[in-house]
Amino acid sequence: MPPPTASVYTRSQIDQFLTYIQLPAEYHHAPPTYDLLRTLHTYMLAAVPYENLAIHYNPSHRVDLNPQHLFDKIVGNARGRGGYCMENAILYNHMLLGLGFDAYTVGVRTRLREGGVPAGDFPGWVHIVSIVEFAPGEKYHVDIAFGGDCATFPMPLEDGRVHANIGTQQIRLVRGWVPTQTKRTEEAKLWIYEYQNLNVDGKEKEVPWNPFYAFTMVEFMPNDWEVVNVYASTDPRSWQTKTVIAIKFLRRARDSDGKEEIYGKRYMVNGTIKENLGGKTKVVAECKTEEERVAALQKYFDIRLTEEERGAVKGWRTELV
Repeated sequence: MPPPTASVYTRSQIDQFLTYIQLPAEYHHAPPTYDLLRTLHTYMLAAVPYENLAIHYNPSHRVDLNPQHLFDKIVGNARGRGGYCMENAILYNHMLLGLGFDAYTVGVRTRLREGGVPAGDFPGWVHIVSIVEFAPGEKYHVDIAFGGDCATFPMPLEDGRVHANIGTQQIRLVRGWVPTQTKRTEEAKLWIYEYQNLNVDGKEKEVPWNPFYAFTMVEFMPNDWEVVNVYASTDPRSWQTKTVIAIKFLRRARDSDGKEEIYGKRYMVNGTIKENLGGKTKVVAECKTEEERVAALQKYFDIRLTEEERGAVKGWRTELV
């Protein structure tokens, strides 16, 4: 058994992954710096979609977190597949380890949404992020698997520092407690990921910062993720079991220096496909049947399902009929 800090992937698999996400060749053997981490983040987001199709278009309707299965599904089979948060993040964290980063995963309490806006309490652990450390005290939050509201770059763990995200969205990390916490000590504080949307002219709307989620700094290990995965992917109370979702981030070269950036996103929720290119969101397609949805997954997300996968949704609660 490899030591806990070792990646389960071979160097050959890591190279295949870097080629798959189209990382420029000069980065393939680069040292583990912030520049590499940020570049990887951009290319990973654009190449590997967030999607929960393993719950819906899968004969077992269960998500397999085995890292070798994830590699084959996302990289090896090269059919445009990604995964939901634990699938993408576990694969990515092992890639970071294999590239020499000091990285580990932690649990996240993600708020549910009302009308698309995070609201209410912070429920149990249902999401995953990586913590990457370069030197004592120099730590980064790395989230490549939060769907359309991902931070599009690694965020330093600095309390209250504001960053620009896609379009007019600002994001920050703050240290604090969530409403249901009874132990309110400094050590009990969580890191909270918050957002605020600005008007097009850059002026703040008359709304406060709103939290997306809160996370701990305690390492979650493979057995922990198996427990979280069972609830998130099989429990009828989990929104993932009732909603088909796919999200693809869009990448382009910046005018200023030619480096690649994330500038927009395209996403499907059940049968509706929308696009946001950094401004307003617009509907680009509506799917009424399974045939239309499968075709849309290929057209808008480059996801190609097998015949077995396409058939698995028949009779399932999310089938379009």
